[in-house]
Parts: sequence; structure tokens; C-alpha cells
Amino acid sequence: MTANALPPEVQKLVDRQEILDCLTRYSRGVDRRDRDLLLSVYHEDAWDDHAVFCGPAADFADWAYDFHNKYQTAHHHYILNHSCDLDGDVAHTETYYLFAGVNREKPDTILSGGRYLDRFEKRDGRWAIAARKCLIEWGGHLNDIDYPPPFLAALHSSGVSARGPEDTSYERPLTVDRPQSVFPY
Repeated sequence: MTANALPPEVQKLVDRQEILDCLTRYSRGVDRRDRDLLLSVYHEDAWDDHAVFCGPAADFADWAYDFHNKYQTAHHHYILNHSCDLDGDVAHTETYYLFAGVNREKPDTILSGGRYLDRFEKRDGRWAIAARKCLIEWGGHLNDIDYPPPFLAALHSSGVSARGPEDTSYERPLTVDRPQSVFPY
């Protein structure tokens, strides 16, 4: 072990966390339409097979943004169960996901689920996706939920939800400057 090296058990934990952080950056990058953040999860020569799209990661980013913009007004990619098999500077991961989208047309809300199967590679000290297969395993939709207008307004009062840097998640430092309130239900 060199002077700056971590014990192998600690390095394994660091590697696994960097891989998991990369997966959560993917969700944020695609949902916030942050192209630089999205592309940061891939190596430049990465290939993404998303079932309805298969090609280079940079082309996937453009396709995904165009697709979501055309069909949804909002969407979220949730990362769920995650397994990671490390083998030196290569890792094979299986990560369950849940997708929820608010459609521009009926049905109002769609859900789908499946798994991301990724080959990560650590190049020049950076973990990123080298190859991805997205297995879309199920899908469906929700019926309309009719909230009373005042309650709906209250649900959206804590910040701006946007597909870009105006989203409240980019606010630094994050502050809460609204008066205390409780909506009666």
C-alpha cells in the first residue's frame, strides 16, 4: 500500500459510493435538463441502449430531452435497489428505477419501471458509465386526481419546479423564507 492509498476495504466503499453518486446525477441531469450534468455520468465513448433509443450517450441526451419535452410537462427518474459488482477498475451494476411523467395529453400521468444494467469503468480516477442497457419491464398510468384549487396552490408553494437552472434545487444557499403555515384538510 502506497502512502496515499486507502485500505482496500475503504477504497471499495469509496468506489461504490462514487458509482451510486453517478447514478443519482443521471436522474438529476435528465430531470433538470442539465446536459453537462447528464453527460458527466458517461465516458465520451459510452453507448446507451434505452430500448426505444440505442446509440452514443451524447445523442441519447439530445433524444431524451426532445422526447420528454414533446410528451411530458414534468418527469422524475427515481433510483431504487442497487447492486454493484466491483472488479478492479470495472463494475457491473443493476439498479432498479421508477419513472413518473406528467403527460401533455391523456393519460395525465404515466409510470414505468425497470432496471438499468451498467458497465462502469474507472478511467483516470473517474467512475462513469461505459455501457448501459435500460430494461423497461412494466408501465401504466394513473387516473386524474382532482385537488381543490387552494390545496393544489399550497402543494406548489414551497418552490419552483422547473426543467432547468431556475429549479429551486439550484438555490444556494437553500433558504426557507415563507411564513409558517399549515393547510387545513
